[in-house]
Amino acid sequence: MASDLDQAYTHCQRIAKTESKNFYYAFRTLPSAKRRAIYAVYAFCRYCDDIADEDLPPEEKRRLLAETRSRLHNPRLAADDPIFMALEGAISDFAIPRSYLEDVICGVEMDLDVSRFETFNDLREYCYLVASAVGLICIEIFGYEDPAASDYAVDFGLAMQLTNIMRDVKEDAERDRIYIPLEDIRRFGYSERELIESWNNENFHSLMEFQATRARRYFDSGERLLPLLSRESRACAGVLHKLYSRILDRMESAGYDVFERRIGLSVGEKLLLVARLWAGSMTPKLAFHRHR
Repeated sequence: MASDLDQAYTHCQRIAKTESKNFYYAFRTLPSAKRRAIYAVYAFCRYCDDIADEDLPPEEKRRLLAETRSRLHNPRLAADDPIFMALEGAISDFAIPRSYLEDVICGVEMDLDVSRFETFNDLREYCYLVASAVGLICIEIFGYEDPAASDYAVDFGLAMQLTNIMRDVKEDAERDRIYIPLEDIRRFGYSERELIESWNNENFHSLMEFQATRARRYFDSGERLLPLLSRESRACAGVLHKLYSRILDRMESAGYDVFERRIGLSVGEKLLLVARLWAGSMTPKLAFHRHR
């Protein structure tokens, strides 16, 4: 009979499989112990995001996030919830700093209070909390020795979040949320009103091109993380790098027309990518060279 902890990990796996096909495909490339830990971390992040997305008064959301923080810092409170039980197992097995998980909660709280970012530095602070901190958690599970891995993980998470922001610009605007820095919007002669009304004009194209160039710089830095990871973990990070950088490529090919359709990769494309990188990660220098 499966233990309570095994059942908790299985619960987290179901959440990952149901909620995010992109991440789930990548997670499947990991060995069992690391895979279980990643499922737990994903489920925790999803749990925090779901609080923010629920149709609740802001104060109730803050109360639930405060409760989440208490559970995170008091392991005795984890036993009554499979997500937190699995998370405690992952923290114990891989020495994950609770401060990184705390950062994720802080990022969700920031989303409750801030709907615009004046500068890129402002946005970067938010992205660190909701994405780069997750990257730092992941490399503790993946395994690494070179301390430079931490800086590259921060940039990797930032690149992925910037890509999400570009892809989801219409959906976010419909919720009166604009993550593209306002200083950038003004720089290219665009406006908040045009963004909210989904105006796809030359100024918007120039604005998105600028965002893409910035994201690519962080993808380039994040790619340096891959050879620093333990070999059995490289495919997971490599799949995520390729998936998100290709979403960026596809937005560029579509002329940044993100108002009419959600841009992504097909299931077949994802599976092919996973297979190639999974096989290649077992040999040095094979799967992670950039395609030109």
